[in-house]
Amino acid sequence: MIIITNNKLVDEYYGGKNVQLLEGSYQDVLYSVRDYVHKNYKLLTHPLSGSVKPNETPFKSVALEIGDKLDFNSVEMIENAIYTYSKLQNDSITPNWTETVLEDFRVIDLDLIKNALKI
Repeated sequence: MIIITNNKLVDEYYGGKNVQLLEGSYQDVLYSVRDYVHKNYKLLTHPLSGSVKPNETPFKSVALEIGDKLDFNSVEMIENAIYTYSKLQNDSITPNWTETVLEDFRVIDLDLIKNALKI
């Protein structure tokens, strides 16, 4: 399993094991996940999980596992997630949140991935 994230709290929680910490945006996470999916990885968590819209939070964590062939369901999910992200960003871009709000979004993202994986 690997977790792709731009959330330092996720990296810290999992001790850097099986975590690829990106310095980029939510969109960068989605593109990185798509690259993995095209290398036969399968999504373990949905790229749009949670009730926080992708144009509200700058943080995202997605878990994948290696497969032996291209998983078309994962391809469809990540492509739809990228489309949705782009559409929402066109409607209303992610605000420049204060550090306090950003920390809240980091905690929410960590909680979502922890509960999804139960590890």
